[in-house]
Amino acid sequence: MQRVLLSALALCATGAACAQAPADLVITRNGAQASSRGPAANFTGMVRVDPLYGPQAPSRGSASYVTFEPGARSAWHSHPLGQTLIVTAGVGRVQRWGGRIEEIRPGDVVWTPPGVKHWHGAAPNTAMTHIASQEAENGKVVEWMEKVSDEQYGK
Repeated sequence: MQRVLLSALALCATGAACAQAPADLVITRNGAQASSRGPAANFTGMVRVDPLYGPQAPSRGSASYVTFEPGARSAWHSHPLGQTLIVTAGVGRVQRWGGRIEEIRPGDVVWTPPGVKHWHGAAPNTAMTHIASQEAENGKVVEWMEKVSDEQYGK
């Protein structure tokens, strides 16, 4: 993985903000991290996951671009500290357990509270990409459950 470290000293002017020992900035260059296919155990259809960042202690946050081909979707799942989705392309669907299917489009931001069982994916005829951002609790960001059936998906 290619990373560029920039010293905070080179970026800060004199003043109180620079009085503490500086930390290095970390830039992970686009294309430096490999894409992976969403595992068949957790997804239906073709799904590509492109990692953006992982936790940098003391932070617990991580995020990925996730691209769902038409009709592809996650299994039911929950997140111990919740999840934010930011739709960047296409048309998708999201549903919480017991709720109705909601259509999501570029610019939409979806917050799923901690522990809420839900799924998300593409519309039947249109791909969808979102940024998925979540935090880990005790090293765990997701609890996977059963797959979303075609009937639940709305086919």
